[in-house]
Amino acid sequence: MFFTMAKMRAPILAIGAALALAACGGPNQARPPSIHTIVIDQLAFSPKVTTANTGDLIVWVNKDILRHSATDPNGAFDVDLPAGASAKTVLKQAGSIRYFCRYHPNMTGTVSVAEKG
Repeated sequence: MFFTMAKMRAPILAIGAALALAACGGPNQARPPSIHTIVIDQLAFSPKVTTANTGDLIVWVNKDILRHSATDPNGAFDVDLPAGASAKTVLKQAGSIRYFCRYHPNMTGTVSVAEKG
């Protein structure tokens, strides 16, 4: 039985496409979490508003010489940051989280968390 290149090309292309899709994780493969950095400097959170997805990571960086916190009054997170420290928070629930500093309540920010799709 003889095969021509034209007859063999279609199955080879199909196998190649399937392997490429598998290497990329397939159509239902979850995206890796994004990392969002919020810096505290000169008694302010920056950026003041952050948009993220559930499962994403917030890295808090305190560049001030004062102790600060990033506190959600509803309990999603409460990060205590001595001067020069950093910490991480994983966002677990969708919604708008308005947070503040326990030591300086006029310092506020918002994280808008969407359900990861």
